[in-house]
Amino acid sequence: MFTLDLSLDVVSLTRALVDLPSVSGDERVLADAVEEALRGLDRLDVRRDGDTVVARTTLGRDQRIVLAGHLDTVPIADNLPSHDDGELLYGCGASDMKSGVAVMLRVAHNVVEPVQDLTWIFYDNEEVESSRNGLARLARNDRSLLYGDLAVLLEPTGGVIEAGCQGTLRAAVRTSGHRAHSARSWLGANAIHAAAPILATLEAYPARTVDIDDCTYREGLNAVRITGGVAGNVIPDLCEVEVNFRFAPDRSIEQATEHVREVFRGFDIEITDAAPGALPGLSEPAAGAFIAALEVGVQAKLGWTDVARFAAFGIPAVNFGPGDPNLAHKREEHVRMSTIRESERLLSAHLAGSGT
Repeated sequence: MFTLDLSLDVVSLTRALVDLPSVSGDERVLADAVEEALRGLDRLDVRRDGDTVVARTTLGRDQRIVLAGHLDTVPIADNLPSHDDGELLYGCGASDMKSGVAVMLRVAHNVVEPVQDLTWIFYDNEEVESSRNGLARLARNDRSLLYGDLAVLLEPTGGVIEAGCQGTLRAAVRTSGHRAHSARSWLGANAIHAAAPILATLEAYPARTVDIDDCTYREGLNAVRITGGVAGNVIPDLCEVEVNFRFAPDRSIEQATEHVREVFRGFDIEITDAAPGALPGLSEPAAGAFIAALEVGVQAKLGWTDVARFAAFGIPAVNFGPGDPNLAHKREEHVRMSTIRESERLLSAHLAGSGT
């Protein structure tokens, strides 16, 4: 059985986590190691739900802070084992988000008497479809474990606070035609050619920019996949353009859906997936206190994260982690060691009540 040593410095712990593969759906070994390490801290109440591990303090504090991070990574792209290059630690998941998980584990090890009660949630299957998400499963099985005055997701933010998140919607926009032999193309109607107006609409789309709580969210509507055709000598009778709409959190899923249908009016459209965004919630007292204590920059989260799941339950949530979001999922994914150390220092000092 793989063993995690929580007494390691946070960079060494990150390296150990990166070198243990945990692609979505294959987190069991890492979840076992996290559970074993946390059970070694007898001051914590540790529970298991599938490959999600939850640890809690029960000190009777007036407030509870939830720290959450996912154990899984995207598929390995010839980027394991990890390696160092000066201040940079390379490897699959280094940025998204094994470094954040390492910070969470070090906080659990070091902060013995937190000023708030703490909950740690290490969950599986974040990088895949929502139906498999371990945090969503935990919410269905025992929602009370998610409750707190503030949730902090250790998603990659480059060591600043990223507030809220965008919503996301995927839609299939389809065109149809009539099959024919490509040598006699005039006898058919080419569905792929008919998709040209869809692509032209996307190319010319005026993305909306919205300021909420001094955080700027920029929307985006883009083709992410196109399929069509059955053979090299057949005029295709069906083409499908998969479109992804990243929308500001002032829109609901229903409003986002209506907008996409309006943009592609006249086409056959099917909404295939959608998740709501989360408003920044920076006016909430617990969020304001967290921001004031850390004294780092605050900006909008351009992307979807599980802060939206907490926001849906009325729990203020922010993103704060050492990884660089611009490096997430890249073959050359890496994290700056100094940012891992500083994230651990800031978070530990705040939760221990010792200042920064």
